Amino acid sequence: MSVASFAAIAPDRQAVVTGAASGIGLAAARAFAAQGMRVALLDRPGDALDAAAAAIPGASAYGVDVADAAAMHALAARIGPVAVLMANAGIGDGGDVFADGDVWRRVIDVNLMGVLNAVQAFAPAMVAGDAPGLIIATGSKQGITQPPGNTAYNVSKAGVKALTEGLAHSLRTRTGDRVSAHLLIPGFTYTGMTSPRPEKPAGAWTGEQVVALMLERLADGDFYILCPDNETTPQQDARRIAWAAGDLLANRPALSRWHPDHAEAFARHMAGD
Repeated sequence: MSVASFAAIAPDRQAVVTGAASGIGLAAARAFAAQGMRVALLDRPGDALDAAAAAIPGASAYGVDVADAAAMHALAARIGPVAVLMANAGIGDGGDVFADGDVWRRVIDVNLMGVLNAVQAFAPAMVAGDAPGLIIATGSKQGITQPPGNTAYNVSKAGVKALTEGLAHSLRTRTGDRVSAHLLIPGFTYTGMTSPRPEKPAGAWTGEQVVALMLERLADGDFYILCPDNETTPQQDARRIAWAAGDLLANRPALSRWHPDHAEAFARHMAGD
């Protein structure tokens, strides 16, 4: 990132992390605290949030529903000036286009509107101030390649990608490089949302691995922080994303990666033929 944005992660400055009670959010909160930052952990109220905050020296816990815009604005006024905002909260339940509408609305409300609410609550003061600032939104590869099965989740994360791209442009025009936005795109990560299993699957990364790469890539100034895992390489990710974009350019059927008529072509593409 720019020198100005890098300075946002600094001792005694304030970081806010949503979805901070577990997984990537908790790992990020720990990492920011290790840099001497004051960290506010936002998540649904409960024992998990309280335990997470108690385990991080100097951290504070705020029980809030990120889908509640008024509550997020009130909390922003209570917390005060922020140097780092990580809009990470998300849920995985959803379904295809025929799934229950209430479930769809909840997924969109948390995963997409929760990011918007966090940005609209905290970012205006970052823009209006004169200090360096950093905003990170947690997206998903599913928002790019759109695998079938959980369309609600895919739609929400595709929205996060578009929102964060637009945010990056708006921040650049308003603040230059003083406040920047970045899109974290995790791979297969072992979190409470992705698996109820007591042990991490061999193919998954930990939240700590994701955050370590995130900090490294932020230091390089990357907007798109695309994470591999123990079963998917960066090269495989690149080929899958290129194929997904090629559906539009080649006018193939929607989601042709999973279409039987294109199975052989996709296999050749992944093999580099």
